[in-house]
Amino acid sequence: MTRFSLPHHLRTAFRGLGLRQIRLVCGIILFCYLLSHFLNHALGNISLDALAEGVSYHIAFWQFLPVAIVFYAAALTHGGLGVWALYQRRQFSRGTIEPLQLLLGLSIPALIFSHIAGVRLGQTLYGQEKLYPQVLYSYWTGPSWRLWLMSAALLTSWTHGCIGLHFWLRLKPFYRRAAPWLLACAVLIPTLALLGFYRGGRDVIAASTTAQWRAENLSQKQMGTPMEGAKLEALMNGFLIGYLGLIGTALAARGARALHERRGGVVTLSYNNGRVIRVPKGLSVLEASQRNNVPHASMCGGRARCSTCRIRVIGDPSHLPPPSPREAFVLAQVGTDDPSIRLACQLRPTDDLSFFQLFMPNLAHGAHSNPSAGIGQERYLVSLFVDMRGSTSLAEKRLPFDVVFIVNRFLTAVSQAVLSNGGQPNQFVGDGMLALFGLSADPQVACSQAIRAAGDIAVNVAELNRLLSHDLPEPIRFGIGIHGGEVIVGEIGYRDHMVFTALGDAVNVASRLQDLTKTLGCQVIISDDVYARAGIGPDILPQREVEIRGRAEPMRVRTAADPTDLVAGGGAAA
Repeated sequence: MTRFSLPHHLRTAFRGLGLRQIRLVCGIILFCYLLSHFLNHALGNISLDALAEGVSYHIAFWQFLPVAIVFYAAALTHGGLGVWALYQRRQFSRGTIEPLQLLLGLSIPALIFSHIAGVRLGQTLYGQEKLYPQVLYSYWTGPSWRLWLMSAALLTSWTHGCIGLHFWLRLKPFYRRAAPWLLACAVLIPTLALLGFYRGGRDVIAASTTAQWRAENLSQKQMGTPMEGAKLEALMNGFLIGYLGLIGTALAARGARALHERRGGVVTLSYNNGRVIRVPKGLSVLEASQRNNVPHASMCGGRARCSTCRIRVIGDPSHLPPPSPREAFVLAQVGTDDPSIRLACQLRPTDDLSFFQLFMPNLAHGAHSNPSAGIGQERYLVSLFVDMRGSTSLAEKRLPFDVVFIVNRFLTAVSQAVLSNGGQPNQFVGDGMLALFGLSADPQVACSQAIRAAGDIAVNVAELNRLLSHDLPEPIRFGIGIHGGEVIVGEIGYRDHMVFTALGDAVNVASRLQDLTKTLGCQVIISDDVYARAGIGPDILPQREVEIRGRAEPMRVRTAADPTDLVAGGGAAA
């Protein structure tokens, strides 16, 4: 019997899912609804007819059954995970707005349910047909606190959503450029929505002075009966009591957990700098560091979106709790299967623990003391590793300065090829170089640029060999590895020695592909993903599968014995 197996990339994606990722997806769905609603409100600045026409499209989309199921599932899931976050999160980073975001999020259901009960439940339970005229009339002729409550609900929901989007997007490559425009939209959209709500309300009050308008818009079918209103109010009160009870239960559970952890004992955490702290069981290592003001690197703020909080446990790691699926996914992404390497934001030790911090926090003062100065950006880049072959034997037969001269000429030839194709020479390690493509181009263009650069490197090195033929017993040879993927780009280093570079699995794979050129007897190895994105014909270069150190499954690659062929192939792809 044949077993069904998901493709590798789908299995990898599912392993990377955690509660934060689910909450993010649900939050994006809810923000899309909120954005649609706000834009609809803004139509009130035009006329009541524009409001009515806009809401017809809004309802047609969001009440379409499949969309409605997704929307309500997202709302329930996001709200439930918010309450869980209140219970689960023990410590927040100092100076962050995460506590404000959580407080705003927990306030939204209490602020918005009276509106939901009056409109959505009224329609579902009693068939009431409340649209903008009826809703605006009830708000503007009712108690004034209802207007303030609705305004607070709108601003609270919008602010909560914007904070969440900021946390999600701040590591994206486009965010720094787009931030001013996004900020303008974040201010302008709710302003127009509230002005539209105000203008629509004033128009409704003016129109309601005529008996004909009241007869057409304030009928019992539309507004409901007093008895129905009383039942809806009772439902609203019951929900508020239940919701506040749920919040109280979460807070009580936090207190009970803290009491249980104190009774359960404390654990001792010993850092590599000699610092020793004692904390209750149940805290993660990162939370313990934050609570005791111990500097600990964490680029993503403890969301398991990066690996900068990694620690290496000293001693036997078998007593540690097993990694969660999300932690295992992140560790697999950085290519480690060492059980002593763990994420500090996910590991909650139950016994005394000694460890090294693999990434020391940046404590520099001056130009790099700004916390955001060294924060990387997550983006797709193509990495090209090139290495000169035979430099060791070359050094044995020549004077040191002669060797430096030849290596510099080689790196110059390589750099010229990279720059002429839109790439950026990034790191020079001995007689090798890392070049990055995609810093200012989309992925497809970056893939094509990197492949053309490999071909131009071969052309330039061939010309260099011709010029040095009188002095070299054999031509300069080289190997190139090319791979693309999501990496973190940013400044790393210490104080005045910060350098811009890229970190990630894609960079490591490119380096290992370059190493494989020695055993496969070729000069260039290109991952099949980069090759396909570049749009090169599938039959130009042969395909094969290779084993990559640190990866569980083989990778499909393309090999080229003569890279000069890539100049035509990459150029055609462009």
